[in-house]
Amino acid sequence: MVAIALEGLFKSFGATPVVRGLSLEVREGELVSLLGPSGCGKTTTLRMLAGLEHPDSGVIRIGGETVAGPDVLVPPERRGLGMVFQSYAVWPHRSVEANVAYPLSLRRLPKAEVSERVREALRWVRLESFASRMPHELSGGQLQRVSLARALVSSPRVLLLDEPLSNLDAALREELRAEIAALRARLGTTMVFVTHDQAEALALSDRIAVMNRGVIEQVDTPERLYREPSTPFVAAFVGGANVFTGEARSGMFHCDGRDIRFPLPEDLSASTGPATLVVRPEDVEIGTEGASLPLSARLFLGHAAEYRFPVGDTLLRVIGPPIEARAGQLLQVRIRKAKLFPAPVAAPSG
Repeated sequence: MVAIALEGLFKSFGATPVVRGLSLEVREGELVSLLGPSGCGKTTTLRMLAGLEHPDSGVIRIGGETVAGPDVLVPPERRGLGMVFQSYAVWPHRSVEANVAYPLSLRRLPKAEVSERVREALRWVRLESFASRMPHELSGGQLQRVSLARALVSSPRVLLLDEPLSNLDAALREELRAEIAALRARLGTTMVFVTHDQAEALALSDRIAVMNRGVIEQVDTPERLYREPSTPFVAAFVGGANVFTGEARSGMFHCDGRDIRFPLPEDLSASTGPATLVVRPEDVEIGTEGASLPLSARLFLGHAAEYRFPVGDTLLRVIGPPIEARAGQLLQVRIRKAKLFPAPVAAPSG
């Protein structure tokens, strides 16, 4: 069953288009991430879904009910949603218990029911013993757990998460990421998660919608996005691929504006014409054959090392076993696996 349907959404601020014809369906119980760089329109899309922004055109349906469209605009409080913000949005003068109880208090539910549901929500996020504490007594991770409990306490149809981990340090991000995964497994709540962090999206999502300049470039499972990106942008953003423009001919790829040629893998050796070459760092190896490039940096990663080679005004990143090498040393690099995206054919003029 479709829990959310976004159909042809457009949104501009002044003369600047932010969301351009976006369509997406989210199934019941699914966690879908909107992933992309700052300014791509992902938070604006979430805010339109929440009712905090109004689409210029298009339709939004939640559980089959139209909540935004021509002559229809259901206010946020009647959409049956929970939302967790980046900045916690916890009232500093209320206790943890009172913060979590607030959405239920607005509905004037019996005190006994409110108390029981608050206890249950705090149990979900492992804050039962913190009910009487004030926000200034909590860590950032605990504050975000309070926000999660408050968003879930009213049993929303959909939970919206707007970069909820971005204000936390690395250890807390990892911990809360696991909390969200565990909550979802326990509750089965439909979730839409906005993030610019590919690791979060890959770890948590059933599907990821990769956004760029107001449109979705690809929506797919994390595995397929990583292994079969449909555009150079998706390949570069999900997995940090190396991206070079140039021309394929005679089994070689000639980089634009640089006297650098890479031998193509066998499955691409017959390719010809202008194209974009996309190579993941782990699909390049350093050995005794291939293009000869000077090493600009070697970064030890523990289980592996990252090697960086200048290619004109960009870098070729290689991740592989640690070897002894120094900056300025010429090394042979060979591409084992890559994708070629033929350059689009220009439309005829006139």
